[in-house]
Amino acid sequence: MKPLDLLTQSTRPAAFGYLLAASALVAPLGAAAQVALPWPSKPITLVVTYPPGGGADAMARLIAPRLGEALGQSVIVENKPGAGGQIGAASVAKAVPDGHTLMLDASSFAVNPALYPKLPYDSDKAFRTIGVIALFPNVVLVNAQFSAKNVGELIAAAQAKKDSVSFASSGNGSAQHLAGALFESAAKVDMVHVPYKGGGPALNDVIGGQVPLFFGNLASTLPHIQGGRLRALAVTSAKRSPILPDVPTLAEAGVSGAEVYEWNAVFAPAATPQAVVGKLSAALKSALDAPDVKARIAQLGGEIQKGDPDAAQRFVREQTALWSRVVKASAISVE
Repeated sequence: MKPLDLLTQSTRPAAFGYLLAASALVAPLGAAAQVALPWPSKPITLVVTYPPGGGADAMARLIAPRLGEALGQSVIVENKPGAGGQIGAASVAKAVPDGHTLMLDASSFAVNPALYPKLPYDSDKAFRTIGVIALFPNVVLVNAQFSAKNVGELIAAAQAKKDSVSFASSGNGSAQHLAGALFESAAKVDMVHVPYKGGGPALNDVIGGQVPLFFGNLASTLPHIQGGRLRALAVTSAKRSPILPDVPTLAEAGVSGAEVYEWNAVFAPAATPQAVVGKLSAALKSALDAPDVKARIAQLGGEIQKGDPDAAQRFVREQTALWSRVVKASAISVE
């Protein structure tokens, strides 16, 4: 006789009830064991939305070892460039939200929703901002032979005749383009935008005198300023840069409402548990306290940010709203 044949019609329901009860007891134990696993339990992937060699990549490789030390796991930098950061961001938005896949993006993250209405993700809802690493001001730069010696003279030259002053950028919708558009609005001038295929060619033509004006990143243009090939008229930050202490801010030069930064931030998929977000935030703050990290960011003219995730999220949303207004007001398109 088979074991189950011993169960009569009256005893079988009770027996199955015991089996179900036992299963119900075991299931929570398995779930609890999963939750109790230490985090991180494996190496963390830090996706960079731009190619190797650029500013975002350099920042990722600067902080990754220190993040790893703080978390007790390796942090592996993986570049997924393309479509202005959309390819890498889309992959992280779809990643398992367990804290083992992160993203390092640039200020274009806040611009893309206005430039690309059909993004493959919702920038605001798909990500949780862990922290903003640093703010990097731009510099209002002119060719060394250009007549304007300060911002007031630049504005006077632009107002003397419509479209008499042109500015170069690395392309439509780029950080330089947007900074120029914001300056036009704040200074109430009309200038000619000259887009290039990359920052290098744009900068070379400004140095060569083909285009007089450039809104450049402080880190990449500093050697040309120090070498006398470019003249710095103002920085776009709220306060003067320690690297260029004699160069006024735009506000000091009489132009308010044109404060601009390039920045990098670390993001996680939106559903990442709050406890993991907290640990990641603490690890990022620890990384930013490392002497080598602090020294390198200062060398690049950056201002380290160590706010909590909520403050970082608010900053990103404010930046998104700002660039949405600029893109719409200036009718900027990437097509």
